[in-house]
Amino acid sequence: MKKSLVFAAIALFGAIALFGTSTPADAAKPVTLRLGHPMAPGNNVTVGYEKFKELVEAKSDKQLRIQIFGNAQLGSDRVTTEAAQAGTLDMSSSSSPNMASFSKAFMAIDLPYITSPKYQENLYKALDEGELGQELEKVANEIGLTTIMFSEYGYRNFVSTKKPIKTVADLAGLKTRTTDSPVEVAVAKALGMNPAPVAWGETYTALQQGTVDAEGNTFSLLNDAKHTEVLKYAMDSNHNYSMHLLLMNKKKWDSLSAEHQTIIREAAREALIWQRAETVRLEKLAWDAFREKGIEISILDEAERTKLKELTEPVRAQFASQVPARLLELINETQK
Repeated sequence: MKKSLVFAAIALFGAIALFGTSTPADAAKPVTLRLGHPMAPGNNVTVGYEKFKELVEAKSDKQLRIQIFGNAQLGSDRVTTEAAQAGTLDMSSSSSPNMASFSKAFMAIDLPYITSPKYQENLYKALDEGELGQELEKVANEIGLTTIMFSEYGYRNFVSTKKPIKTVADLAGLKTRTTDSPVEVAVAKALGMNPAPVAWGETYTALQQGTVDAEGNTFSLLNDAKHTEVLKYAMDSNHNYSMHLLLMNKKKWDSLSAEHQTIIREAAREALIWQRAETVRLEKLAWDAFREKGIEISILDEAERTKLKELTEPVRAQFASQVPARLLELINETQK
């Protein structure tokens, strides 16, 4: 019997050595997560993800590693988010307008003038700690994703290569690049513009070749993406707020250990605080860069800004009925 027990023990240790399924070396094998995003080098979203990578790897002693593919290397927001849904990519970053292709609920964020820079801190608190963030996480879960960061993107402004845009009336007739967001297309139409959905990676060429002669985006991204080389005019329309949502495949997230999930959440929270502050600095630098490039920036007076809000009111009403009422309530609660 003793011999039988010895042989059994030898066989067991031999099997462990052969298959190695429970050795300490395997348990410590680093996990690499691939992240794809479309933003330009140096952009506020880009540097935020670089900070996230740095924090994740430091907190995990490099047992968790983030491999970043930026500047649309893996495709547009839509392409990488579809890949994250399918599980062929671990993480994708998508602008909130482009998320409308995956769930109409995300259109709530993009309704024109639904938020104001005046109440930005209230919005952050609701996203980070409140029910608003929880509701958006539920929406993400329904499409096979989980939200890692509500990255700051900023308020979009209209810009043009064709003519000065000093008043709301000057926007009429411009052929403007939009995302695939139904809200963004509707806003352009409401202002008398001709919307043309163009993938972000193709927008510079479209402006350069005259396929489109206007767009709406943050000055920071336009500067980082070198659109300032072809742009001539701008206005501070602040017509809608956007975020870049860092999303992970839900099954991949659920497969991570509790320790790794905690590290990712902590790193995302710290990176987001840093990134939001950095956004303010980078946006100021972008305004300076616009002026240095000779781009004419028109500052709207209150009467013109009121016209923008009035002309886009039907868009808010049209799409409000297509998104969860609770989401709109939660966003409205932040604006006071």
